[in-house]
Amino acid sequence: MTTTTTKKLSKGQLAYEQERAKKAGKSLDDWLKIKAKAEAAEARQAAPKPTKKPGLFSRLLDKAHKPL
Repeated sequence: MTTTTTKKLSKGQLAYEQERAKKAGKSLDDWLKIKAKAEAAEARQAAPKPTKKPGLFSRLLDKAHKPL
């Protein structure tokens, strides 16, 4: 029973995850891989998107509206 995750689980956590895997009809390794993928996808969605630089015309209009 080897887990491929880098996070070490305590005995209680391991037993809990085994029960969850059994309910889902998966092996423990498969269950932990699926769980890690879901967490990674959630983290990617929660990450802020980089701000986009204003376009050429927006910058020119901003310069045109500034006083000399």
